Amino acid sequence: QVQLVESGGGLVQAGGSLRLSCAASGRTFSDYAMAWFRQAPGKTREFVATISWTGGKRNYADSVKGRFTISRDNAKNTVYLQMNNLKPEDTAVYYCAADLDYGLATEYDYWGQGTQVTVSS
Repeated sequence: QVQLVESGGGLVQAGGSLRLSCAASGRTFSDYAMAWFRQAPGKTREFVATISWTGGKRNYADSVKGRFTISRDNAKNTVYLQMNNLKPEDTAVYYCAADLDYGLATEYDYWGQGTQVTVSS
């Protein structure tokens, strides 16, 4: 089992920045590809970004490219999502996820509980 705990959410004005963190425990962190997803009220969960086991590969949703950066620190068992130039449409609960496989079609086995990000206009 992998346990994931997100933190760093909050309320920010449009144009501002936040950095989300996701701390993992339970298994060898570097064995897992990591990802961030988000779910806005009344909408389905959507992919945001993913990073491979050592960080050499990354992919982003078109809606966040150039504004968000995913990174990981395997020594700290943590994955990050740096979010810059935030927009009201980025408001959502953000979830991190882990899986042994890396790819855009990955069905993630492990999920955190989520952290709320609210962007005011």
